Amino acid sequence: MTKILLAGATGMVGKAALALLLADTRVGQVIAPTRRPVPPHAKLLNPFVTSDDLQPDASWWAVDGAISALGTTRANAGSAAAYRAIDYDYALAIATQVRNGGATRFALTSSMGADARSRFLYPRTKGELEDTIASLGFRSLTVVRPGLLGGERSEYRPLEAAMGSILRIVGPLLPAGARISPATMVAALLVEAALNGTTGRHVVTSRMIALAAEKAAGR
Repeated sequence: MTKILLAGATGMVGKAALALLLADTRVGQVIAPTRRPVPPHAKLLNPFVTSDDLQPDASWWAVDGAISALGTTRANAGSAAAYRAIDYDYALAIATQVRNGGATRFALTSSMGADARSRFLYPRTKGELEDTIASLGFRSLTVVRPGLLGGERSEYRPLEAAMGSILRIVGPLLPAGARISPATMVAALLVEAALNGTTGRHVVTSRMIALAAEKAAGR
């Protein structure tokens, strides 16, 4: 049975991915390292880690595939340096650990507009992370680039809430790539990539996410 590691299991996308992984009969065990506990499950191993102590020698890093659903904002992190420490350093450290543990498939939550050459911190950090993880040598790397995420967050982000309200109203009139990216669909794409990702580097755009959500809804 397949063993999958999920980073970011307490976030909006991570919670949805965790539920899918635990319900999937193809998955024998889910390893979800977190700073605070998640509800127990027979298939779940939930080690407690911090960015300062990832337990690098732990045996549970040996997995078949992994998902990174980590992500924050500069505002929530408190500074540009703190933001990069989470979205780049921490995410890369986890990817490196699972690669050293033998994982061949990796699915990364990135962002629409990710570009290592951008002048702006957020898209530049996302683009740099994509490129650096690609250099680790996973047989299959899938990068999912959502637009504004739709779903219930554990934290309130006023700007995202306002934008979400607008996009929900005008969404049907917008091109698919500009619509809200449902967190549940992002999670489903990440899970499938971690389980069955094909050889090479694959990018799932916000347009592809929107079309997949429409298809799943039968529209």
